[in-house]
Amino acid sequence: MHPGHRYFLSSLFLITALAAPLAIRAVARPPDNGRQGDNRRDDKDRYRVYDRSHKDYHNWDDNEDRAYRGYLEENHRGYRPFAETNSKTQRAYWNWRHSHPDHDHDGR
Repeated sequence: MHPGHRYFLSSLFLITALAAPLAIRAVARPPDNGRQGDNRRDDKDRYRVYDRSHKDYHNWDDNEDRAYRGYLEENHRGYRPFAETNSKTQRAYWNWRHSHPDHDHDGR
């Protein structure tokens, strides 16, 4: 084997070995396009909303809607669908929500 080929193959192998963990991590991360309120349906056909600040998902169901309406009332705001609010308002809601957990549910 030509000595140049050996170095080329060694370099290619090293690059592949170093890049593989980065590629796996990039695939494993939840999608982040800058919006916190991205609605996604899970396998049980419920809406899930990603909270970027706290790095967790919330199921948007009747319980979450009730909490959101309570937040709006407590802050003297009119109702506006959560998905239509800006990211600053969504962050404020999730901060409030994490400090007001449901005691009869999983804390969300």
